[in-house]
Amino acid sequence: MLQTVFVTALTLVSALALALVYGLGGFYALRGQLDPGSVVAMAMLLTRLYAPLTALASARMDVMSALVSFERVFEILDLTPLIREIPDAKPVPDGPVAVEVRDVGFAYPSADKVSLASLEEVAVLDSRGGETVLHDVSFRVEPGEMVALVGSSGAGKSTIAQLIPRLYDVDTGTVLLSDTDVRTLTADSIRATVGLVTQDGHLFHDTVRGNLLLARPEATEEQVWDALRRARLDELIRSLPTGLDTVVGERGYRLSGGERQRLTIARLLLAQPRVVILDEATAHLDSTSEAAVQEALTEALAARTSIVIAHRLSTIRAADQILVVEAGRIVERGGHQELLAAGGRYAELYRTQFADSGPKSSANMPILQP
Repeated sequence: MLQTVFVTALTLVSALALALVYGLGGFYALRGQLDPGSVVAMAMLLTRLYAPLTALASARMDVMSALVSFERVFEILDLTPLIREIPDAKPVPDGPVAVEVRDVGFAYPSADKVSLASLEEVAVLDSRGGETVLHDVSFRVEPGEMVALVGSSGAGKSTIAQLIPRLYDVDTGTVLLSDTDVRTLTADSIRATVGLVTQDGHLFHDTVRGNLLLARPEATEEQVWDALRRARLDELIRSLPTGLDTVVGERGYRLSGGERQRLTIARLLLAQPRVVILDEATAHLDSTSEAAVQEALTEALAARTSIVIAHRLSTIRAADQILVVEAGRIVERGGHQELLAAGGRYAELYRTQFADSGPKSSANMPILQP
């Protein structure tokens, strides 16, 4: 506000001075007491004079604005990250990977730990801790097995999925990869080991090639096309005028939902992680796109340790183990037929989901094979 008022005042003074020169100079020029060229020259000189004066007067405002901006930038740079790698961190051991979640309790961090007051609409952030969302969660996925997490929305399934690649650290308990605490592993090795596909896979405003090579920069052209073929996307990319050099747009808006999802799966296939986590990967797709994505997912899960989160229970009936999560706790575990026979929460979810379609319709839906 001060800068606006100051610059406006200087502009007004400059305009009034210019009007005075033209008015008084024109009066004397008409009386023959002053040469008209002198009036014009004086007006031009006055204009040249006020421009640097205005810029010089505004310099202090510019400096103050820059200092405030630097304070904000350094405030962000000095913010201590929640996830820190220990000095002697080691890589994930070679070979097949087992995933274990042991007695885990977790609450999302409070606002003052993940943000800055200067970046928020309020000057003071809430420092209270978050509500505990996971309570004594324990399960183990052996190498090559597929475990499914099912349950109501908000039960904590996605939170469990975020703890395995160490997007957050647990409050109590331990998350292990190959029987090694993830807090003792290097971040790069965890990212190379665990692949995550969500229901809204992110694509950057870049080419198809650029989005794929994020997962594996050294990949060859042949490996890129092989990943696209296994994701059932190679024919579409070949039909585009510029092929792999086609820009997909911000968040991939130039592709359909199913095509975006298959491109993120192709990126996963190119990365070749030993652990795959699917978080509602087909939640918002139509039946045609879902069938194509399911085929691609079957390729992605082959011979890999996998954790699948799904609301469509027909897609996880072949899982080695199904975990039913409610209110942050695992309330049931077992195979599909075993849980149906138990008549508990899983059987209730299954009956509710297929009450209208009937058993024949559910039997014909695509089944994700381990």
